[in-house]
Amino acid sequence: MFAGGPTPPRGADRSGVQPSYEYRRDMGEIETLQAKLVACRLCPRLVAHREAVARTPPRRHRGERYWARPVPSLGAARARLLIVGLAPAAHGGNRTGRIFTGDESGNWLARALHAYGFATQPTSRYRGDGFRPLDAYITAAIHCAPPDNKPARSEIANCARYLHAELRLLRRVRVVITLGRVAFDAYLRTRREVGLAVPVPPPRFAHNRAWRLPDGVTLIASYHPSRQNTQTGRLTRRMFHAVFARARRLLSSP
Repeated sequence: MFAGGPTPPRGADRSGVQPSYEYRRDMGEIETLQAKLVACRLCPRLVAHREAVARTPPRRHRGERYWARPVPSLGAARARLLIVGLAPAAHGGNRTGRIFTGDESGNWLARALHAYGFATQPTSRYRGDGFRPLDAYITAAIHCAPPDNKPARSEIANCARYLHAELRLLRRVRVVITLGRVAFDAYLRTRREVGLAVPVPPPRFAHNRAWRLPDGVTLIASYHPSRQNTQTGRLTRRMFHAVFARARRLLSSP
């Protein structure tokens, strides 16, 4: 697991079960992919922004050392739940170096994941704090913090190569939760690009709507737990948790 805390003992996964050769190979490929992602400088505007944010942090984070690089995904190759977000927050993941960590959106996600058995704890504050996904893999449509949280289409297209690779390597995924319209569109577009079938007409984004896709994966759409959505009441805690409750029911069924 890249940037996600301690690794399991050699020869066993975190449950103590001897992993298969395919799992070890896929996990190694995912770690290699994340190393390439962290070194990425394909988008000059994003590189400039993430580094400028680190040079002039707000008072509450003054003196902290910012990650200021692309933020890697988090999780294991055998995860059955895939979560696709939008992008790291300027003073969240861009600061801490872990996806959905160090801001209120991260705590909303951690609390929902923990409530339904998908995480070790209900908070995600900093790397090494004990937060770890369980049977879940967290990625994003774009891995650098964009100005005003609005990535350009070309930037999303540049970053799609990493999601392409992840969809090929995450062979056990049964449920996908997309957080926000941008992530929803990016996931469906990436499915098409890697040769996975998408229904015709394609699904239309709506909170807590679910679609069974041709390969048996269930896609669930959710509003993003951004401050704009949570502070205005567009997304309530109950609405958000209902999405993860649905995912747990699906994964608990035969």
